[in-house]
Amino acid sequence: MAGTWFETVAVAQRRARRRLPASVYGALVAGSEKGLTSRDNVESFDELGFAPHVAGHHATRDLTTIVLGQSLSMPVLLSPTGVQAVHPAGEVAVARAAASRGVAMGLSSFASKSIEEVAATDARVYFQMYWSGGRDVMLQRLERAAAAGALGIIVTLDWSFSHGRDWGSPWIPEEITLKNALKLAPQALSRPSWLWSFVRSGHLPDLTTPNMAAPGEAAPTFFGAYYEWMQTPPPSWEDVAWLRAQWDGPFMVKGVSRVDDAKRVVDLGASALSVSNHGGNNLDGTPATIRVLPAIADAVGADIEVLLDGGVRRGSDVVKALALGARAVMIGRAYLWGLAVNGQAGVENVLDVLRGGIDSTLLALGRSSTSELTREDVVAPPDFFRTLGA
Repeated sequence: MAGTWFETVAVAQRRARRRLPASVYGALVAGSEKGLTSRDNVESFDELGFAPHVAGHHATRDLTTIVLGQSLSMPVLLSPTGVQAVHPAGEVAVARAAASRGVAMGLSSFASKSIEEVAATDARVYFQMYWSGGRDVMLQRLERAAAAGALGIIVTLDWSFSHGRDWGSPWIPEEITLKNALKLAPQALSRPSWLWSFVRSGHLPDLTTPNMAAPGEAAPTFFGAYYEWMQTPPPSWEDVAWLRAQWDGPFMVKGVSRVDDAKRVVDLGASALSVSNHGGNNLDGTPATIRVLPAIADAVGADIEVLLDGGVRRGSDVVKALALGARAVMIGRAYLWGLAVNGQAGVENVLDVLRGGIDSTLLALGRSSTSELTREDVVAPPDFFRTLGA
């Protein structure tokens, strides 16, 4: 589409804000309480610099890597995110974008599209799960994911009940009833291009979670699924080890920020862990993930694949994470803004922006591949890094 291309993720975010109803955009921005962690995730990358070379650069650079047994065109995965009402195609568009750019994606249990529909795109899909509903229910969801063709499992453990936001939480209805539609009408009418995209698709935004449906039952609403999670006792390490034993394939634990937790993840036989604080939507005041990454990579990087998510907005951010010990990064808000702006093409645009940034940063650093990056490539101020739970 002419005029829809954007040159940075920041531009995509500005365009998404102009295109989306205020409550929908507010749900994407998210964050919890004062927003300390969500801001630190992004701003901490700005505190890191580079030590570039001026000669001996390589004419071509290799960005490929292997994560969870899959060869990827670059060290970026699309992180699982909940109901994607920013675009009618939602997670299906994201999957197609991932496939076209040679990367993999995580599909949330709280997604608006089913694992079967998303896997049918031939994208490489990892199914994400929360501990919700007990062991019998978790096993049923594992079996469904396997039958649909999921390549691996991502179990997210860093989600707790957030007690509000200082700037106000957006109003999100449980379902689109006539009453709720009328309440949302002023917002929707003020964003005619977003509204028209759903009108053309023939359906309203879907606020259900088909991957949380019990066999033979209708999909629960997002808040219905959320209630199930809230009513389920939190998992023990034994529960997580049990879940890992039920899945014969790649298994990632997402949400690690402490060294001692990282060691427990290794002990239970996980394939990978993601250093994550749920994008700042969890316990506010948790340090930015890039601050705690090196300590975790030092402690367990030889035993498990270490990924990072939180605050990645540029290809240079990806390079900083790799130099500090990550195998790859996962992005969430960045691709959702692209999805909001231009659907599948918008997600591809975000991935292209990141790829270009990674490549140009490698060029300046004199590296021929992402595997050559070391901590000597990054300049950090005193007291930047944090070690938790050592």
